Amino acid sequence: RTEFALKEIMSSGGAEDDIPQAERKTVTDFCYLLDKSKQLFNGLRDLPQYGQKQWQSYFGRTFDVYTKLWKFQQQHRQVLDNRYGLKRWQIGEIASKIGQLYYHYYLRTSETSYLNEAFSFYSAIRQRSYYSQVNKEDRPELVVKKLRYYARFIVVCLLLNKMDVVKDLVKELSDEIEDYTHRFNTEDQVEWNLVLQEVAAFIEADPVMVLNDDNTIVITSNRLSETGAPLLEQGMIVGQLALADALIIGNCNNQVKFSELTIDMFRMLQALEREPMNLASQMNKPGMQESTEKPARRENPHKYLLYKPTFSQLYTFLAASFKELPANSVLLIYLSATGVFPSGRSDSEGPYDFGGVLTNSNRDIINGDAIHKRNQSYKEMHCLHPGDLYPFTRKPLFIIVDSSNSVAYKNFTNLFGQPLVCLLSPTAYPKALQDQSQRGSLFTLFKKAFLFVSGLSSMRRGLWEKCQDYLRKINRDIAQLLTHSRSIDQSFLQFFGDEFLRLLLTRFIFCSATMRMHKIFRETRNYPESYPQLPRDETVENPHLQKHILELASILDVRNVFLENTLDDY
Repeated sequence: RTEFALKEIMSSGGAEDDIPQAERKTVTDFCYLLDKSKQLFNGLRDLPQYGQKQWQSYFGRTFDVYTKLWKFQQQHRQVLDNRYGLKRWQIGEIASKIGQLYYHYYLRTSETSYLNEAFSFYSAIRQRSYYSQVNKEDRPELVVKKLRYYARFIVVCLLLNKMDVVKDLVKELSDEIEDYTHRFNTEDQVEWNLVLQEVAAFIEADPVMVLNDDNTIVITSNRLSETGAPLLEQGMIVGQLALADALIIGNCNNQVKFSELTIDMFRMLQALEREPMNLASQMNKPGMQESTEKPARRENPHKYLLYKPTFSQLYTFLAASFKELPANSVLLIYLSATGVFPSGRSDSEGPYDFGGVLTNSNRDIINGDAIHKRNQSYKEMHCLHPGDLYPFTRKPLFIIVDSSNSVAYKNFTNLFGQPLVCLLSPTAYPKALQDQSQRGSLFTLFKKAFLFVSGLSSMRRGLWEKCQDYLRKINRDIAQLLTHSRSIDQSFLQFFGDEFLRLLLTRFIFCSATMRMHKIFRETRNYPESYPQLPRDETVENPHLQKHILELASILDVRNVFLENTLDDY
């Protein structure tokens, strides 16, 4: 590349001798940094996707080179314009790569502040119109770079809940796709239109809108805020375990998705993160922070996001998480997947006799698959059975199963005496709610689930904030009920010391109590369950909690959808 660039200089600027030595060196140095940055960036693909340590020094080196390259082109812009012919889209490409680096660093670390950094670089590209001249060049591959930039920017904005920016970007991307397909008659037109459809469906998946007085939409977040989880109060005896790692798995057929992220995965990953902070005030360059430096607050748990994994992929990531789990830490597994039911009758009731949830078969070629289909006495191969998770219960394990066969995981056995909890979604919802499944599960709607089952699709901000305050009071009372229970399994209390798990547990109990009181949730399969079982009279059917739910319903003027004398109905 360096020789090529210098030849270009010679052909455009006359004899090589006419070019000052300093300017020639500037071009040579720029070409070197550009080549090095591309080489390191491409090498990121070869890093193992699992394991938290091997990649950090490589990321650090890549950031180093890109930082130098970015500053270099800023300092020597005029020389590079004149002698190298640096185009604005090339500057845009460098900025886009830095944005991608920050985004991938977020995926590796789960530190939401890196999303803000990715956003600032992607925003700069748009504000400074770095890609604006691309459409004048007769090169479809350059336009594709621009379209990919838009798609990546949209993902970052979705994760930061910047929905106003998302809507603007979608409109711009739509215009760009139309121009691209009109000019180049390419084969990837259908794919790009599918991208537009996916993001539009993703934006519309939220079934409840909160509105300002001027009818603009209030952006709500599932992330953990400082007032999110109920505080531990004096006298609450809970474990000291901390959530360190999470596998978020999405394998639901026909669920809204964008960029290998289903709506359930999206909501769940945010529930395991704190609200982003400004990175500049927090830490140094990514990959460069010394292990001795302690962040100002506890980090987010590390996450793996697995979209439609095969059994072998899922097990590989699970084993990596298990291996690297620190002492006194918890591994969380969230399974949002289509249920797999046992194909034949079984005389036994073991951990492989109740089915489980679907794993992807597309990328796993297993010998004898056709034979297995014919013989009903064999177990389903492309399925995560409860028994598959038994080896991992040697360490504290917190499982959430959101599936039509979640109850398969009710038949767990705690073999090793470590803390173990499974929270299980309803296996079926009342008919009135079933057509919503494409837009995500009721189980991951969290704060908005109560509004949704009450038939509300929009509400004013003032009322929303009043409800949030009351919900915080309910969560505090649930924490009291749980920690003062005489018959609760100790696993629940072991996990209750971690604020993420504490909020998930209090939300689960609130959700379960609400559904048991709702007039249209009348079948047992409509209710969430858990392993070990919660003492109903002290938690999900507690009269004090039921009174709170009716009061919340009164605030929203939806008391008529709940049963008043719930205890008499059992």
